[in-house]
Parts: sequence; structure tokens; C-alpha cells
Amino acid sequence: MAKITFLIISGVLLMSFADPTADDILKLVDRNMSSKNRVFESEMIIHGRRASRTITSRTYSVGTTESFTEYLSPAREQGTKMLKLENQLWIYSPSTDRIIQIAGHMLRQSVMGSDLSYEDMMDDRKLTDIYNARIAGNETIDGRKTYVLELTAKVEDAAYFSQKIWIDTERFVPLKQEMNAKSGQLLKRTTLSDVRQVQGRWFPMKIVYKDVLKEGDGTEFRLTSVKFDQDIPDYIFTKAALKK
Repeated sequence: MAKITFLIISGVLLMSFADPTADDILKLVDRNMSSKNRVFESEMIIHGRRASRTITSRTYSVGTTESFTEYLSPAREQGTKMLKLENQLWIYSPSTDRIIQIAGHMLRQSVMGSDLSYEDMMDDRKLTDIYNARIAGNETIDGRKTYVLELTAKVEDAAYFSQKIWIDTERFVPLKQEMNAKSGQLLKRTTLSDVRQVQGRWFPMKIVYKDVLKEGDGTEFRLTSVKFDQDIPDYIFTKAALKK
């Protein structure tokens, strides 16, 4: 029923504007990509200059303000945990049995040598909350027609001042993103694929991140399981849960 309801709502919205505005498009993207809460398991494959390594994890998140991640493998990373509450981030390391807060410039550091920064992982806000948008054209990516949007930050704490984003015209999922500094310099590029229907929404199960200022072939992020609107115990989002 939820799946049918979502598709009907999306259809009604699309019929109400034959030529959608940039904001209309972003709202439909947010419907797919944002949720009340979610639980997912993933593989993060870091392609370095000499070799690749895979890190698996399980993440619980509520809205845009609470997130808890536990790393499951390899043995070297197993038991490491991260907790985000609002704009604060803590990491627990089992090897030292210490909880460390990540703040300030440290948020721009790489997560476990990947192409993602802590800042990337923390900012789960809706695109409509962060950016003003304009339609820059249409392009085809891997046989899929896309709207090309140019986004400019309307909040001071955006991780990236501007973005260029290619959005599937039928499924309203980003297929490609380019993130830029205020100077206009390209900082990161992402490609999103393996788009599937999950509980009535379209969602990409594979994302490849490339920090263009870093050597290596990027970081591949694969979702092996994702569930939306789950019952998540409140105690998970506490500092006490980091040492459990």
C-alpha cells in the first residue's frame, strides 16, 4: 500500500506541473532519498594506488540529526563505532578503548582512508534545505534521460558551496554529482547506480565517490541491505552505546 501511495503522489505531483521547476525536481529527489529513519548494511570498497580493501558496517539513522554506525569487518576495524547527534560526532576505537570527538577542521579528514570525509557522512539534510537550484539543461546518462541542475548553497554550513547534479527524469534519483568549492574548483564527483525500488521509493544501491584531489581510483559504497521506517531503540543514539 505504501508503495502504491508513493507512486500515486508522485504521479499527481508530476501531472500538476508539466514543466517542473528546479525546486519541484529537488522535492521529488528528497522524497526518494530522505526518510523518517533507516537501517542499512554496506560494503565500502576503497581503491588505493596499490591495492583495494573492503570495510563492512551497519548504520542506524533517524531523520537528519541522529546516526550510529558499527564497523563489522575486517578484524582491524571491527568494533569501531561512530555516533552523530545533531552537528557533533564521536568515534569509539576498541583498540584504545577511547571515545574521541571529531570537530572543526578534523571533519574534513578522510574516513578510514576512503574518498569520503566525516563531513560527507554527517550531512544528511535534504537538498531543498541546503541549496537553491536552477535547471541547466538535459542530458542522457547510461540510456537514462536526466535533468541537469546547478545548485548553490543558501546556508553557510554546507559542505560544498555548489553542485552540479544529474537527476533521472522518471525515477527522480541522482545519477551523477559534482561538488565544488566556493572558488568553483571541483572537489568531488559521485556516480550513483543499481537503482532499485525499496519500500515504494527509488534508491541507488551503489555509489562511487572520487575525491579529485586525492590519488587512487575512488571509493565504492554498496548497500547490501536497506530498510526504511524501522523501530530503532532510543538507546542506540547515546554515547553509552559506543562502548557496548
